[in-house]
Order: sequence, then C-alpha cells, then structure tokens
Amino acid sequence: MRPWNGLPIWENNEPLLDLPLALLRLEPHPYAQLGAPYGAEASPFRLRSGVIGRLLEAQATLQRSQPSWRLAIFDAWRPVAVQRFMVRHAIAEECRARGIDPAHQGPERQAVEEDVGRFWAPPSDDPSTPPPHSTGAAVDLTLAGPDGAPLAMGGAIDAIGPMSEPDHWEGAATADPNGEVATWHHRRRQLAEAMTGAGFAQHPNEWWHFSHGDQLWAWRSNQPQAVYGRVIEEGLVSSSV
Repeated sequence: MRPWNGLPIWENNEPLLDLPLALLRLEPHPYAQLGAPYGAEASPFRLRSGVIGRLLEAQATLQRSQPSWRLAIFDAWRPVAVQRFMVRHAIAEECRARGIDPAHQGPERQAVEEDVGRFWAPPSDDPSTPPPHSTGAAVDLTLAGPDGAPLAMGGAIDAIGPMSEPDHWEGAATADPNGEVATWHHRRRQLAEAMTGAGFAQHPNEWWHFSHGDQLWAWRSNQPQAVYGRVIEEGLVSSSV
C-alpha cells in the first residue's frame, strides 16, 4: 500500500487518447522492446484527454524560456499486466547488478524488492489501488533539445537509487553552481516547474514521473479524491471506487 491508496476514486470517464504529434515520443519504446505484454492494439503513448491538454500547456510554458526545448515522453499509459512484467524485470535486473541470483530468496533479495518498490508501484488488480500509470493519468518524461535528443538530467529514467530523487543534486549544485551537476539540477527544476505549473504532481522519488487526477496526485495536492481510475483496456475505464 502507498500512502495515497486510501483515497477514493470518482471516475470521470475521460477517454484515453493517442498523444498528439506536438509531443515528442522517445522510440522505440523500451518496455515494448523487452517484450512487455501490451497486446497487438495497445499503445503506451496514450493518456486521458485532460492530461494531454495539461502536457501541452506545460510544454508551452517550458518553451517560453527555452524555445528550442520539448517535453520528451518516455512512457505513459501502462496496463497492469505490463506493470507486473516490468516489476519482475526491474527486480531481476537489480539483483544482477548487485551480484545476487534473482531466483534466490533471502534478506538480500528482500532488500532489492524494497528498493525497487520505492520506484515501481505494486501491480495491483484491485480497482481501489490502481498503479498510477494504469489510470492514463501518469507520464514519465524528460527534456529534449532542438535535435530531439534527450538532455542529460543527472540520472536515467527508471534508475534505482537516490540519484533519481528530484532534488538529489541540489547540495552539489549549490556547492558548484557553474558545474555539470548544477546543470542537471537546474534542468530537473525547469521540468518540474513547467509540469507543476500545469497542474501535475511529481512522484516524491522520481524526477521524471508526474501525474494529474490519479490517487498520487490527489495525495500530493491535498485533494479529497482522484478522478481517474484504472483503465482496464484501451477505451474502457473501471467503475468509480
């Protein structure tokens, strides 16, 4: 359980739509390349219509100060089956990175699961506790320069560890305001300011994750309920909870 999972969901039934061409997609999609089970017709580059509108607003705000920059979408809608696949993959990869047999059960494996759990939501099938991305309300994104290539942000999307926290580089940036670390921190702040200005809430552990309308957003924004529940499949949303 996450601290936001106790909040009620009053589904507003907004449709899940393809991202417009104005929003850059980072392709090929990394999870699809791994074999994540999206299904033949499903696309990870879809979000609720109101969330798309806010993304366009955030990009317009960003471009007022950085005209050649764009938001670059890494991942958007994620079915629960994909969430389950990616949680298993993330645990196995982190085990290998630490020299642990992924099949081994013990304290070291438990530590990996706990660390991965700070970044990957449980793949719950309970409609009252949907993973954020399964609602079509959450997006993982970064900044791209004029050539469409992602800018350095001081850590990769989905990296497991403290460097993924939004303000991880703040102290080092203060100590060396003209260094590369300060550039990373400043870019993270620019991304966060554009997104929060458009009504998004940021995941507390991830510089790249923002949402509007899901339970995490409601919790971080002091709202009494979420307005987006789990999208069971493309075009079909779950009942209000």
